[in-house]
Amino acid sequence: MAHALKIPEHNGPLILSYMDRNGKIAIEQVADGFGMSKGQLAQTAGLSRETLYRSERSATVKTQGRLREMLEIISRVTDWAGGKEQAMAWYRAQPLPAFGGRTAEALVKDGKAAAVRDYLDHMAVGGFA
Repeated sequence: MAHALKIPEHNGPLILSYMDRNGKIAIEQVADGFGMSKGQLAQTAGLSRETLYRSERSATVKTQGRLREMLEIISRVTDWAGGKEQAMAWYRAQPLPAFGGRTAEALVKDGKAAAVRDYLDHMAVGGFA
């Protein structure tokens, strides 16, 4: 089983702390890091439960991309949210006015992670929600 590199969060983006030596998202460590089962993580990322339990499916471009998008967004809000757990709570539950009250989680599930990243960039430079 792949082990995540032990990189302190303050030395780089959150996503780097969940990558294995091959540059893949280490699913077990992400689930453990957020106190979730693999099934809960799959639901949060908009993937089928079985995807994260099968190594051949968990390493696919689609699966890795979806997890990467989720972690990139959570990483962007971690500092102002007060930590990674709070950032995950924001990702899953905070309605975004610019998207009709949809959450970042719902948008990522619909393939709109780029729109969420653009929104966060806009907010970071002082834009309005």
